[in-house]
Amino acid sequence: MNRTPWRRDPPRAESITRARTGLTQAVRGRQRRYVAAMLVRSGCVVLMALTWNHWPAVAVCALVGGVVIPYVAVVAAQAGWQQQRGVRAELARPAAEEPATRVVLEPTLILPPEHNTTG
Repeated sequence: MNRTPWRRDPPRAESITRARTGLTQAVRGRQRRYVAAMLVRSGCVVLMALTWNHWPAVAVCALVGGVVIPYVAVVAAQAGWQQQRGVRAELARPAAEEPATRVVLEPTLILPPEHNTTG
């Protein structure tokens, strides 16, 4: 009789940092968002061409979408989305401590070395 033992997935390790995604992963995400926006823009251009003579209002809306989407796509791809990047971790602030006491040094007069002139 072959039994599979009862297995549980081990609990996920807790993250001790709030590090952001790596550069490669961030670039890949930006590229995907840009390509998706350009596909929507291409759809707008095709929709405009197909509806120009039959439904001019739809064609004009598609034309506006085809003009506006590239700008929005570039801005969105370069800026990224807050939801996808995660929230920035706040810098750890030390507890309220008393400032270190400063030692005030007295000004000193530095004289040139005396030359011993024997003659």
